[in-house]
This record gives sequence, C-alpha cells and structure tokens, in this order.
Amino acid sequence: MDRVSTAHDVPAHSSPALLTAGDIDAAAVRIGSVVAATPLERCDRLSEITGANIWLKREDLQRVRSYKLRGAYNLMVQLTDKERGAGVVCASAGNHAQGVALACKALGIKGRIYLPSNTPKQKRDRIRAHGNSFVELKITGPTYDEAAAAAAEDCQQTGATLIPPFDDPRTAAGQGTIAAEILEVLDGQLDAIVVPVGGGGLIAGVTTYLRERSPRTTIVGAEPAGAASMIAALAAHGPVTLRDIDPFVDGAAVRRVGDFTYGVLAAAGATALTHASLPLVASVPRPSRPGDLSLIKVDEGAVCTAMLDLYQNEGIIAEPAGALATAALEQMTFEPGQNIVCIVSGGNNDVSRYGEILERSLVHMGLKHYFLVNFPQEPGALRRFLDQVLGPDDDITMFEYVKRNNRETGGALVGIELGDREGLAPLLARIRKSGMDVERLEPGKPAFRYLI
Repeated sequence: MDRVSTAHDVPAHSSPALLTAGDIDAAAVRIGSVVAATPLERCDRLSEITGANIWLKREDLQRVRSYKLRGAYNLMVQLTDKERGAGVVCASAGNHAQGVALACKALGIKGRIYLPSNTPKQKRDRIRAHGNSFVELKITGPTYDEAAAAAAEDCQQTGATLIPPFDDPRTAAGQGTIAAEILEVLDGQLDAIVVPVGGGGLIAGVTTYLRERSPRTTIVGAEPAGAASMIAALAAHGPVTLRDIDPFVDGAAVRRVGDFTYGVLAAAGATALTHASLPLVASVPRPSRPGDLSLIKVDEGAVCTAMLDLYQNEGIIAEPAGALATAALEQMTFEPGQNIVCIVSGGNNDVSRYGEILERSLVHMGLKHYFLVNFPQEPGALRRFLDQVLGPDDDITMFEYVKRNNRETGGALVGIELGDREGLAPLLARIRKSGMDVERLEPGKPAFRYLI
C-alpha cells in the first residue's frame, strides 16, 4: 500500500507530553454539567453494507449541534478570574463560534466573536441566541483570515483571551472526551474509529486518549480531499499553509493545521494514504502494528452522498464535516463483527445548500455529466442531438447557450443525468457515432469548478 512520508520514525520524546488521557478524564468532569454525553447509535444500514458493527457518535445532537462546545467550555472554565474579567475573543463563522457563545453565557464571561461579512444571517442569529447578552458580534471582511486577524488584534489591544478552535491542549482535551464516552458505552471493545479532521483538535484528543486507554484501536482520520491540510503537514514534516482549498466542507476546510495538533499526530506515528481508492483494512490482527493511525482523503462528492444517505435513511441532518467519517467507510474493509465508530461531528447545515449537495453527489456517483456541444446553427440541430445521443433513461438537466451569434455553429453547455452510471460508456459511444462536435467536461479539470 502506497503511503506518503510518514512519522513513524519520530521519537516520542521529540514532542512534549502536553496532553494525557488523565487530562481528558479531568476535562470530562469539568464540562459534565454543560456538555451532553451524546448517544452512540448502531447504524443497521452501514453495518449491513460493511459486515461490521457501525456505530454513530451523534455529536449533531449536542446543545450547539456540534462537538465544538466541549473544547471551548473546557478551555474557558479554566480561565483565571483576571482572564474572565478581561473577556474572551474568537474568530469563526460556524460551530466554534456557537460553542464559545454558549460557554460565555454558561460562565458569565463577556465575549467578542469576529465573523466574516458573508456569514449567513441564520448563523449570526444562532450565535446570538446561544450567547444572549454575553456576546458581541463583530463583522469583518469577507474571509476567515480577515476575521482571525481582527480577533488577534483585539486581544493585543484589550488583553482579552483568544479561544482557539483547535490548536490548544485544553481545546483538544475537551474534544477528546468523546473517546472516553465511546469506550464507556462499548465497554472498551472499540476496534476502529473514524474521525473527521480539520485543524486537528478532535483527532488529537481522540488519539491521545485511545493511545493510553485502548492502544489496539485503529484510528482513521478523514480529511476533505480539497482541503487535506493534515496530510500535507505529514508530507512536509510540519504544518504548511495550503494556497487553494475547496471550502465546501466548511467545518473541516482549513488552510493550515495547528502546530500542537500536528505534533500529537506525528508523535503518534500518523501515516497518510496516497490513493484514496486503496482499501484501508482495520482487522484483527492488525495489518501493521496495533493501534495504526492513518489519514485518508475523502472526495467532497462522496461526502454529499453520505449526507443524503444519512438524511434519507437514518433521518440525520449532518453538515458536510459531520458526514466525513461515514463517507470514508467506502474506502475501508473490516472483519465481520468488529465495532467501528464514526463520529458525526455536527449538524449545522444550511438547507439552502441542498441543491449543490445533490449536484455534487450525482457527479460523484457517475450519474451527472456535462458537455460543451457545438451545435450547427440550423433548424433541427437540437432535435438530432436528442434523437441520436440521449438514451431512453437519460435527461437533460441543463441547457445554456454559451454564446449565440451569426456564425454557422453555436456552443451550448449541456448537463445530462443518466438513469444508471453504467450508461456513460453507451452515451459516449453515441456521441462519437453522431459526428457532432462535443467536448466532455470532466471532474478534476479546471473548467469543471465553475459548474458546481
């Protein structure tokens, strides 16, 4: 199995032990009065597909509909009286902001939350609802980077405490309490866990806890393919800033992972798979060593398919990051009867996004395809295309002329949805036979990003 550069040769003493399972146990006690112990539910559908016992850790049912409250509250409850008096600051447009807001209200701490200007009103209203009079929203420029810069400047000028979303041992300790709850429910019988990865706070906490309390558990980190910043860090032997990312999986699409979180994974011997299609076997005995820790990339289209499947079958409204773990299952194989946990990390999804979610899912499943067709500017050209190219179960879902003029031909963008993914080869054969001037726009090519 091909892997990119690994960190197996990193000595344990090269990274200070800034976080322990004991710290996470202490965090569980600290946050217990505010943070819910979310359900661990067996998913019959995924269990039947994989042959394993697939369990869903329902962090979408947390009070702020994500796990982020765990880390934010664990950090803030440890602030000194002086730090509480100076207030707190964070930059976020999503789950972290809601976690900080609720923690502010629960602890009576004043907070300022910096938001990008394009943050939807629905999210702004939810942040205000969680924080009430204890939080003030500060709107900055259109990007998260601008919000983060403004938050950092605020801290320098006012002495307020910055509440980082992932790169702090106290944040990671709070997130790691998820692993403690899982082991308690499964009585320690956890064969593998699939963890969504953004900045790395959740997987750092989970890895720390399981390395000490369940060392034979396989840990799989699932990153969005368009923002695989932890895999990039492992390849570079340190965090790097990605120049371009796909922001679709917004809860996990970060340009740079944390220094602390990277250090935890590197010291634990994390490896990254170079080909997402390769099966990752979580079996007993282990294929390499007990407690293997690997990261894989998950296509954004696969995430969309997993979101729709969770909604239509289990009635779970997952945000894109919340479906990363279940989407990763299609790349993995297991021994029958193993206990595999997927963390559904959040459910703060905007209903207005479902059009794009469906589109990306159809492309991922091979059911939606796009073509540039250079139609002859003469009567009946479109009819010939319909008669000669389209199959009986195919539908045109998009038809837009790119440019109409007085030339002999005119280009049109055509979207075709197939009745079955096996229908692509016959469709392409009919296109060739028709003799029409047709160019297929394929996923992964630069022009395709303008379609969805």
